[in-house]
Amino acid sequence: MALNAQPEKRAPEWVPRAYKAYLMHNLGEIAELERFSEADREAMRVVGSVLPFKTNNYVVSELIDWTRVPDDPIFVLNFPQRGMLLPRHFEVIESLRRQGAPEADVRAAADMIRRELNPHPAGQKDYNVPEHRGVRLEGMQHKYRETVLFFPSQGQTCHAYCTFCFRWPQFVGMEGLKFAESAAERLVAYLQDHAEVQDVLFTGGDPLLMKTRFLRKYIEPLLEANLRSLHTIRIGSKALAYWPYRFITDDDADELLDLFARAGEAGKHMALMAHFNHPRELSTPAVREAAKRLRAANVQMRTQSPLLANINDNPAIWAEMWRTQVDLRMIPYYMFVVRDTGARHFFEVPLERAWHVFRGAYQRVSGVCRTARGPSMSALPGKVQIVGVAQAYGERIFVLRFIQGRHPDWVGQPFFARYDSQARWLDDLKPAFGEKEFYFEAQLREILARARQGVPAAAADELEGGPP
Repeated sequence: MALNAQPEKRAPEWVPRAYKAYLMHNLGEIAELERFSEADREAMRVVGSVLPFKTNNYVVSELIDWTRVPDDPIFVLNFPQRGMLLPRHFEVIESLRRQGAPEADVRAAADMIRRELNPHPAGQKDYNVPEHRGVRLEGMQHKYRETVLFFPSQGQTCHAYCTFCFRWPQFVGMEGLKFAESAAERLVAYLQDHAEVQDVLFTGGDPLLMKTRFLRKYIEPLLEANLRSLHTIRIGSKALAYWPYRFITDDDADELLDLFARAGEAGKHMALMAHFNHPRELSTPAVREAAKRLRAANVQMRTQSPLLANINDNPAIWAEMWRTQVDLRMIPYYMFVVRDTGARHFFEVPLERAWHVFRGAYQRVSGVCRTARGPSMSALPGKVQIVGVAQAYGERIFVLRFIQGRHPDWVGQPFFARYDSQARWLDDLKPAFGEKEFYFEAQLREILARARQGVPAAAADELEGGPP
């Protein structure tokens, strides 16, 4: 749309739809679950005592194919499954519930289990939280030089929770596990002192669960501050997949799109980092209308998802997803490896399998769909891509490279690991060719030591060294 133009107003044929959330306390209101046995429903409650559960009426009525349940991918993506807890963890909670233990005892046992599930992978709490003018900014992360993550306090929930979500600690109410910040002026002040930051990503939870009047309090100060170094404002959201009415018939949908358009008019690139895990999430008239309205507001939509066993671990699914996204003027952005947290054992696949799925999907699509990068591990040192499996000097190896790193000199540099058919994460890999450690590890130790002292990621490039 042209500058100063307004997003098109709500189409009259779209009747407003009321949002209804389903959590553990009103699980029984979902009529479709009546086909399950009481034992199956109790298994959901056991898992839901540890891992967060939330879905809504759009997911239940328009996305889940109830004729395919319990194997339907969207059902698995939303509803707790027994296998999402390790057997020993399941048995602890099941036994307490069967005995009629007090809720406080169940909660205490659940909290102990949660702490075993690596609630903050890749050192988020220890190494990513910056300090500014003597204050630790608990609602921000600054892992990579050019990008700051911001967690608005009103946006730390979602329209529905994904069962694989690595942000699950945001939703379980445990002390010390949550990122949140309510003061936009702290973000602005930080950016004023850190001109290396080009990109702010609002994340959560889902910032688009917030009413626009709250979101405006975070975005407008960025526009008013005239931060010449800030080029992009991103919002990480699953709203397009789980509640597309946010952009169509919610009472402040037009106001939201107007806010996005004004960011563009102010010279900022407005990007929605849309989370889609399966082609069906792109299939409804509502998501297509929402995408149309976002395009009219000059919002760039980029898409990402982890590769998930039981959901999308098939090249044909990814190829269909990427083609459909491009049809809707979205840009395929990332295929991630499931993070080492939460129910990872239920969803993870070996790294070699992940590479084969990515490669197989690439082979099925044209060049305009090949903007996706992956499979990528968001690990402690950075985003590490599995480039492939190869043979060199008589050794079978993984070829890897940094897409993003705690030190900018690492980015784009290939490195090599011994082949391991069972490896599922970077920590499972060992250096190839007899090397004792990967080239970046000594420098990483120094960066992490500095981070513990409050030195921001932006200062990592001051360190000497880098790839050989």
